[in-house]
Amino acid sequence: MTQKSKNKIIFWLNADLLQFCLAYYFQKSYKGELFSIIDITNKPKDFFKEQNLVKFSKSWFFHDHIKVKKNPDLKYLENFEKKYNINLSELASNDRIFNHFNDCYKFSEEEINSILEHECKFFEKVLDDVQPDFFITGETALRPHHLFYEICKKRGIKILMLNHANWKTFCYISQERHKFDDIKKISDEEYKECNFEFLQDLWEKNKVSKHHSKFFSEIKNSKISLFKAAIKFLLLNNDNINTHYTYFGRHKFKILYKEIQYSIKKRQRKHFIDLNLLQKFNYDKPFVYMPLHQEPERSLLIAAPKFSDQIKTIKETVKSLPPNYELYVKEHPTQGPARGWRDISFYEEIIKMNNVKIFHPNFDSKILLKNCKLVFSVGGTSNFEASFFGKPSIMFADLGYALIPSIKKLNSYEELKEGIIDCMNIHVNPNHVYSYIKILESNSFDFDILNLETNYQNFFYMNGNLVDVIIDDDKMKRFLLDNKNELENLALEFINKIN
Repeated sequence: MTQKSKNKIIFWLNADLLQFCLAYYFQKSYKGELFSIIDITNKPKDFFKEQNLVKFSKSWFFHDHIKVKKNPDLKYLENFEKKYNINLSELASNDRIFNHFNDCYKFSEEEINSILEHECKFFEKVLDDVQPDFFITGETALRPHHLFYEICKKRGIKILMLNHANWKTFCYISQERHKFDDIKKISDEEYKECNFEFLQDLWEKNKVSKHHSKFFSEIKNSKISLFKAAIKFLLLNNDNINTHYTYFGRHKFKILYKEIQYSIKKRQRKHFIDLNLLQKFNYDKPFVYMPLHQEPERSLLIAAPKFSDQIKTIKETVKSLPPNYELYVKEHPTQGPARGWRDISFYEEIIKMNNVKIFHPNFDSKILLKNCKLVFSVGGTSNFEASFFGKPSIMFADLGYALIPSIKKLNSYEELKEGIIDCMNIHVNPNHVYSYIKILESNSFDFDILNLETNYQNFFYMNGNLVDVIIDDDKMKRFLLDNKNELENLALEFINKIN
């Protein structure tokens, strides 16, 4: 395939090694000029400094350019916000390093503004110097990565973001997370075989939750790997604490103490959940179903920053319900395995609420989907799943599922009362759901992103227990060879998208 000109392409590299592996195979079939911003800890830094596997014209180590100083330039930040129409304060208040999720260090407003100033100036300088044509990235899970993505988007740089399709092991590449490029509506075509029984059978075969369950059952499941990681962590230097603001306050013995404390709390919280969260279903009143989001997670902090307080969302939703309705809340099944269960006070507050019931994470969500009148989720796969059961749904995040007419996006809590009434009167057309699936499958390709993540977590990161590790050049070559077929195919998908 001929290439008209030599495009400049910038990658965001981090502890998610997929992007580096992608760049390795991408360069073999595409004659562009490659650049990278690298957001990693200090121990793997030497590998990225010295490696010759990917021929980057220039690379920048993110944390080398981020300093904390006094008297940040607030005028610059104000002008930056106007220039790009980006709300830096909102991004910062939902940053898991700056907010209440970080129990190791409390950042002052001055420190936060200083970090933001250095980030913005650094990102602008990189983009001014490179003038890239494309930005290749995975989903932007953390705020600095997402900020860089937003700046690229506002500058008109073409984004190639790898999205998990939340269907089978499919992925697709698009400008925005979980939205297809240039598809604004779905077909009204009728399919003879399509009914909700057919759709539910399809969902059971292809739902993404079983892949997530497999992933979380395989990561951090080895006590031997955990013990080895703990020993390595205690014996090796912890110099990130001086060079990476994300590591401020993370002293070795403080972290060890907190890990022991976390393990004890996790068991206590699970015991409370088993005793107090509902595991039986008694349908006595009509209800709206609201599954909780895992926290901390991108789906709230970045995708729906105005609605990241789930307790507030529950209160606002139950206030907006029609008379005689209840709200059924369900804990996320991977909250414990992925992030640790929430504080007991969180569950107690929900239990005390009038017209609210909270269900155990292991309770079968199908029962709730089948019997509810409406599904409400800030921005999760439950909106998509609801349509397979003929149930309308409401969300606050801006996701591609909204192509299905029975999924309504709202912009504020004030719209909830009217939105709930309107949605309850919607008839879900199974043909619309099937039409969306056809769009999803025709615009996606098979790439098991969770399997690749499991592979590199086990191969490099001691079963996902320690990411600040030395990466060996020969070991990386072995990993690239072991996963050659999948990564070559993925690189070709990106090249096809560019061409």
